[in-house]
Amino acid sequence: MKEKNMPAELVKIAYKAGLLIMDIYQENFDVNTKTDNSPVTIADKNAEELILNDLCNIFPDIPVVSEEAYSNGILPDFNDKFFLVDPLDGTKEFIKKNGEFTVNIGLIKNELPVMGVIYAPAKNIMYFSDEKNNAYELKIDKNFSGSLKNAKKINTNSYDIKNLIAVTSRSHNNKKTNEFLRDYNIQETLLLGSSYKFCLLACGKADIYPRLSPTCEWDIAAGHAILKAAGGNIYTLDGDELRYGHKDNNFINPHFLARHY
Repeated sequence: MKEKNMPAELVKIAYKAGLLIMDIYQENFDVNTKTDNSPVTIADKNAEELILNDLCNIFPDIPVVSEEAYSNGILPDFNDKFFLVDPLDGTKEFIKKNGEFTVNIGLIKNELPVMGVIYAPAKNIMYFSDEKNNAYELKIDKNFSGSLKNAKKINTNSYDIKNLIAVTSRSHNNKKTNEFLRDYNIQETLLLGSSYKFCLLACGKADIYPRLSPTCEWDIAAGHAILKAAGGNIYTLDGDELRYGHKDNNFINPHFLARHY
């Protein structure tokens, strides 16, 4: 498989996972608790199985680090190039049935995100970046065939320190986050679940997203790639670009600031 076809292949995989997730979403399902006290459903597990199977078949030379597998003690050997997968980001929102959940597939090279796909199946919208460092939005309908021809190129807002729109986590917001935002000219704050927050920054509908509570690398790698291709980036609170592959820290991210510039 030539790498130039990777965005289309990743979009197809995310779309297939989204179909599976939405089938379960429409039904009653059990909610279990993992060892870290986070919730997990059959949708998380089945979507990951599909994604891992397709990635391993299409890109057999690229290792995959994925949330549910890692939770079960499964971690492949990886070096400077690997996928980070969250098959159902925003499980709490999936359980609440508010539509704010996503499928995340990110590609890492030399500790940095270089390509990403985020699919919000309940919203029928896909975001992705390509190897040429472009970011796109693609509306998905029931006749979607996998073609990217109707994808619309997206960009972040031009930098303006006035009247910023902030996004924060619906389920993990805290006092530190609210205090952090007091240093900025915030006109409006949106509460949202999952990596969908990065998509709003990437397409210019929001400007800043501080995260001062725990996240894992698979939660944000795809969003980081898309935001970076659209003109933004994610930084640690020390001002360094966020990096990936920290298995010695259980793939837990430091606190960070995602912004549109």
